[in-house]
Amino acid sequence: MKDIEFWVSIGSTYSYLSVVRLSALERDTGVTFSWHPFSVRKLMQEMDNIPFPPTKKAKADYMWRDIERRAQKYSIPVSVPAPYPLKEFDRANRIAVLGMQEGWCADYVCATYRRWFQEGLEAGSEPNLSDSLIEIGQDPKRVLQLAESDQVTKSYLEQTDSAREKGIFGSPTCIVDGELFWGDDRIEDALWWLENR
Repeated sequence: MKDIEFWVSIGSTYSYLSVVRLSALERDTGVTFSWHPFSVRKLMQEMDNIPFPPTKKAKADYMWRDIERRAQKYSIPVSVPAPYPLKEFDRANRIAVLGMQEGWCADYVCATYRRWFQEGLEAGSEPNLSDSLIEIGQDPKRVLQLAESDQVTKSYLEQTDSAREKGIFGSPTCIVDGELFWGDDRIEDALWWLENR
């Protein structure tokens, strides 16, 4: 089976456009995306990279308008600006790591992004957190307890270390045989590379 690594960090704004359309891309192409959550914030801090700081209003305004345009292109509902940056960034991503281990990562990430970008409910915080987990059949109390455990925290750090070792610097990033394709607008390039390399 053909597989593309999909590295995603909840908190990345443009990742919304990717997570909500991956299942359709899988259905249409027969390709499987394996989900790999990590902390893009940690990697960006290490690179002294702050993508859309509050002091750069013109850049932030462009980002929201660009997301709005791209969502229209994909026929994806969106309501922007959404709450940003996330106050509970790490908690949202630790839960995604737990979901990766237990097999419900994609469902959780899609549900939490949908609430964030369509309803304005911040990912990683309530009520988004519990509502998204209940929607996908997970018990919020159990998940939150495990997400705060040393084991999941260690796995989250290991995921981020692995992303760094692979040369990842942003979210979303697709990897095909070691080739990196960064950004929502490069997913189709990753699919093309998989078929034609």
